[in-house]
Amino acid sequence: MHTSTVIQYLKKHGQLLDSEIAAATEIPLEQVRISLAELSAQGEISRCSVTSFKNGKAVESTQCRISGYFPPAAPGRKPSK
Repeated sequence: MHTSTVIQYLKKHGQLLDSEIAAATEIPLEQVRISLAELSAQGEISRCSVTSFKNGKAVESTQCRISGYFPPAAPGRKPSK
């Protein structure tokens, strides 16, 4: 249902939190989480639980990215070997 929208958004924008995907795609957060669970079970994405604090209150989220995706190296000098 929303799974294809979620995977396309991740392919375009890289690693994101579930709440960021929900806000950008206007899909309810619970639906995004269901889609992420399905994609994870299929091996399409990697995901992990993240706890952040806003105004001293713990907020549970899921951070995810396409499986096998490695972000490009940062520009600048590289460490010597």
